[in-house]
Amino acid sequence: MKKILIISTGGTIASVKKENGLAPGITSKELLEFLNIEIKNIEIDTVDLLNIDSTDIRVENWLLIAKKIEEKYDFYDGFVITHGTDTLAYTAAALSYLIQNSRKPIVITGAQKSISNEITDAKLNLVDSITYACDDRSNNVVIVFNGKVIAGTRGRKEKTKSYDAFSSLNFPNLAIVQESRVVRFIKYEERAEKPVFYHELNKSVYLLKLIPTIEGDILDYIFEKYDCIIIESYGVGGIPKHIFDNFKKLSKKYSGSKVIIITTQVPMEGSDLMVYEVGQRLKDELSIMESFDMTIEATVVKLMWAMSESKGNYKKLRELYNTEINYDTLYNMF
Repeated sequence: MKKILIISTGGTIASVKKENGLAPGITSKELLEFLNIEIKNIEIDTVDLLNIDSTDIRVENWLLIAKKIEEKYDFYDGFVITHGTDTLAYTAAALSYLIQNSRKPIVITGAQKSISNEITDAKLNLVDSITYACDDRSNNVVIVFNGKVIAGTRGRKEKTKSYDAFSSLNFPNLAIVQESRVVRFIKYEERAEKPVFYHELNKSVYLLKLIPTIEGDILDYIFEKYDCIIIESYGVGGIPKHIFDNFKKLSKKYSGSKVIIITTQVPMEGSDLMVYEVGQRLKDELSIMESFDMTIEATVVKLMWAMSESKGNYKKLRELYNTEINYDTLYNMF
């Protein structure tokens, strides 16, 4: 008999109508009661860890979820976390770095409609998540949503209302859940080693989205305030000419103490600074890294983890950042 722990954190799946709109109000035990089905050969326990709209998610919440899984890891065969959809991809990425090499499945799911609605995607998503968590070949951190199984580092919410809200960016779906069966597309990799749990994330990370009206003086504050600056650039990557001089000056001023990453605003196919002059001059003149095919969510949280683990050692940080974890990058996999 499989033993599964459902961890509720709030979100739309557990929301009820209140005076000022939807807000979390359904417990984890009540979520199961809404399914109104008999789940055979599975023992399910529940815990209400958080009761928040996912807009309010913080780094401390990620650490709390990871801590709860670590505490209960030896007592369950799998874990299902119910979560709001708006920041679900960030949480999935965070757990992918905080809990590595897990032999047991850690499934994150949610819904676009509350489970209390007559018409809702919540019931199917929760049943699919339990099904996946009970499969003997399931492991690591994944998102299960609308029948898709997505690596925890590859998910992105691309639709605000449709049930088919999540996509796997630059990587295939790991599997689908179909009529209570798991159909896999990526070969199962057995985890022989014990999982590794991490307990810290460095929050000193800023994501700057470039727009044509941006001025260079904004960079002074960002470089002073944050230890890691991620530039969400256009296309395959580059820094606009009108802010390049200040960017270059600050990069050299804080050389060795700041981490600079170039990523792209385009969801698919990733960055490549060697294509255009505006990108090559960054590689030639400055010590920077780029995200390649990683999602924004994975880039942000991986840097939080790598900064925490490297303790100011830039060489180690680059090594950690360039290490493939839970399918987060194809660039260094082969």
